[in-house]
Amino acid sequence: MPVRRSGGHGYLAKRSGTCKLSSGFSKMNVSKSGYRVFSANSSAACTELAKKITERLGVELGKSVVYQEGNAETRVDVEESVRGQDIFIIQTIPRDVNTAIMELLIMAYALKTSCAKNIIGVIPYFPYSKQCKMRKRGSIVCKLLAAMLAKAGLSHIITMDLHQKEIQGFFSFPVDNLRASPFLIQYIQEEIPDYRNAIIVAKSPSAAKRAQSYAERLRLGLAVLHGAAPGLESNAGDGLYSPPPIRPSAGHTGLELPLMMAKEKPPITVVGDVGGRIAIIVDDIIDDVEEFVAAAEILKERGAYKIFIMATHGLLSADAPRLIEESAIDEVVVTNTVPHEVQKLQCPKIKTVDVSMILAEAIRRIHNGESMAYLFRNIAVDD
Repeated sequence: MPVRRSGGHGYLAKRSGTCKLSSGFSKMNVSKSGYRVFSANSSAACTELAKKITERLGVELGKSVVYQEGNAETRVDVEESVRGQDIFIIQTIPRDVNTAIMELLIMAYALKTSCAKNIIGVIPYFPYSKQCKMRKRGSIVCKLLAAMLAKAGLSHIITMDLHQKEIQGFFSFPVDNLRASPFLIQYIQEEIPDYRNAIIVAKSPSAAKRAQSYAERLRLGLAVLHGAAPGLESNAGDGLYSPPPIRPSAGHTGLELPLMMAKEKPPITVVGDVGGRIAIIVDDIIDDVEEFVAAAEILKERGAYKIFIMATHGLLSADAPRLIEESAIDEVVVTNTVPHEVQKLQCPKIKTVDVSMILAEAIRRIHNGESMAYLFRNIAVDD
């Protein structure tokens, strides 16, 4: 019995030592837990923003290989340990949107299966954000993408100027929707001579709240464009906006519904005085530029002597650079959330504002568990 008690005490002593050793290892893992920043892009042009962010953070870009195989399948190889670390995946969206989405999903899943502690997606321009409402007999693709990102392993997203702020409700995890307006306002103040003689213009009534926010912070007037230019009505064939043809019905005819009137936009007009002013059109996305070109022509006719366009995301698809170059627009200012170096070579009117500073600061604050409120100071809800 004494031997057994001694053995028991010895065993407890060993167990106690083991517990202390395990506790020591646990503390060591916590103290060494850091963060890594990866780029999920296979295109070299799309990694420029990631390089700028890592330079500001003072860290190296994580070692990984993202490439397309011969059969166009995406393959991702993570070439370093990520166990127990916070991982930030920076994904800028090029013209090949679907490939970029697959790269992001596959990299997130690879990091998840490699035991990363947290996986945070840094997606400055969130793709499919325009498809956030039900139209005709389509689908809300933005909600589908949010579910796919959660399933792949993402636990947080940093983005910038979502097309609709309600998109954040599609996600089952936190979304930090940063704003580019401070950088664009700074550009207006520093790069546009005599900006005090400018007027902020909303391209449509739906963009009036954003324009009002800019106007109030710059202490400038506000004008709104209303109506549609000829040939630009995009909803003409939409069954939701025109009454269906009347068909004879053999069923119950006692129910009389109110007459459904077709929606018809008036010719484009300007609400506000832009004569002798610098017109600054603000929006979140500039993609197909026909509406902006038509707006610029109307503003010129109303007396505006210079026309600037300020937008967060410069997608500039199709013939956008040529149309801008041939239009009455004097300058298009966009941020580097989307790579557009090729478009800048085609059109010298396109200027770029760097927003890597706020993205880098968001990464630092999230990793350190600090408040994000500082990044949203003086930002209006409608901005």
